[in-house]
Order: sequence, then structure tokens, then C-alpha cells
Amino acid sequence: MHDRHVFDYAVVRVVPRVERGELLNAGVILFCPTLGFLDARVELDCARLRALAPAIDTDFVESHLSAIPKICAGGSGAGDIGDLPQRARFHWLVAPRSTIIQTSEVHSGLHHDPRQALDCLFERFVAHVGSD
Repeated sequence: MHDRHVFDYAVVRVVPRVERGELLNAGVILFCPTLGFLDARVELDCARLRALAPAIDTDFVESHLSAIPKICAGGSGAGDIGDLPQRARFHWLVAPRSTIIQTSEVHSGLHHDPRQALDCLFERFVAHVGSD
């Protein structure tokens, strides 16, 4: 049997009009410090976002969302944030904001494979939202 590892995750949300509180799930960030794993999956459903905010610039939102996996990976491609340790990058990504791109509260879980956990969470919260 595989050992299970504790991980933390947050759902990435697009909140086009913060004052209305409407949101669209657009990704998941997962951090498993015992395995040195920090990654994210993001995918914007532009049609659903335009239904909430017809005038929104989806290219602008997508460009900001694309920075999240880069920050997870670290290094020079992620700017100054990329030089921080994984834990600091995770906390920077999930810090509360009142901007268009926000994250949920941080939740914890157990899994033997953080990549598989990330994929499962993405399917649960982003890819199939509203299909149940």
C-alpha cells in the first residue's frame, strides 16, 4: 500500500465583479511539502465567464491565470516570486485578495500521489462544475 501524504489546496476563482460576489472556478493549486510538490492546473471557461461579465477581457484574465503554474514551478520565469521557497510561493498564491483572481480558503487532504490528487480536485471543482 502506498503511503498517503498530507497536502493543502485552494480553488482558483475568477470574480469578474467583486462587488457582486459572483465567481467562476478556474483552477486548483496544490502543495505537498513532504514531497516537495507545488503545482496548479488552470483552465478558463471563457463562455461561462462572459455570461457573468459580457464585457470582460478574457485574454487579460487568461494571461494572469497562466502566471499561477509558473509561480508554482518557480525560477526566473516566475519573476521575483519565483525565487521564494515553495512554501512562501504557495502562501503568496493563496493570500486573500479583492481582485478579479482570488482563491478559496485553504483545505487539506491525504493522497498517495499529489499529481493525481491535483487532477481529481481539478475535475471535481473546475472541469465538471455544473454537470451534476
